[in-house]
Amino acid sequence: MEPAGQDADPAVRERARRFGRRARELNEDERVLDAVARMRRRLPGDDRLGDPLSTSDQGRDATLTRRIARLAGQTTGGAVHEVGMGALQVWQAAAERNNRGRGTVDLTVLFTDLVGFSHWALEAGDAATLLLLREVGGALEPAVARNRGTVVKWLGDGMMAVFRQPIDALHAVERGRAALDGIEIAGYQPHIRAGMHVGRPRKVGADYLGVDVNIAARVSQAAGTDELLASGAAVAAMDPDLVEAKRRKRFRAKGVPPELEVHAVRSR
Repeated sequence: MEPAGQDADPAVRERARRFGRRARELNEDERVLDAVARMRRRLPGDDRLGDPLSTSDQGRDATLTRRIARLAGQTTGGAVHEVGMGALQVWQAAAERNNRGRGTVDLTVLFTDLVGFSHWALEAGDAATLLLLREVGGALEPAVARNRGTVVKWLGDGMMAVFRQPIDALHAVERGRAALDGIEIAGYQPHIRAGMHVGRPRKVGADYLGVDVNIAARVSQAAGTDELLASGAAVAAMDPDLVEAKRRKRFRAKGVPPELEVHAVRSR
């Protein structure tokens, strides 16, 4: 018997090709993507879940978001990918409401990113950008490791790491800043902003999900140049004799409890 499909009617094969081509076109259609993005903004949970810049794929355990991307037949973007992220977003929100979206161990979640990087990268070009990211990684990753932390993933120019104690995250940020001194690529000197939060994120493969991750990310986005912001939970877990904390009076962000306190912190 001949393998299935080898002697298929040419008209059937042509219809199949047209269907596949149309499916790919719809998946990449900007209007479809925009409609799905609007839908995600109305769904419960964090509509930025599954950042397409994520490069996390460590060891044999890929992140759940990248698995969805591979099922969609792509690595970034696309309507199918966004629909999958929307489903994961709703699952995460429901799990959090039922206390099933959290892990069992207190962890400090830290996010950092480079100030002014995106604007510079557009002018500097790919070669300079890649060189800078290698230099930054070479400065920050050892600082994390030396303070008993683990780099979870890089998000473009940003990094996510986890620590057992917030004081370790603070020391990692300070050591990382020092290691960045002297780096200059195409006129750009890297400076980071950072944010951390203590909670119980849920581990999925090599990644972490949950409201505590979202809070840490939002706290980081509110930080200024060379500033580390910490949630009240992170500050409460550090020795006040070792850490200087100044409360940020105004802080509001989507997906973050309105009563959340945020402090600028540094070693004494």
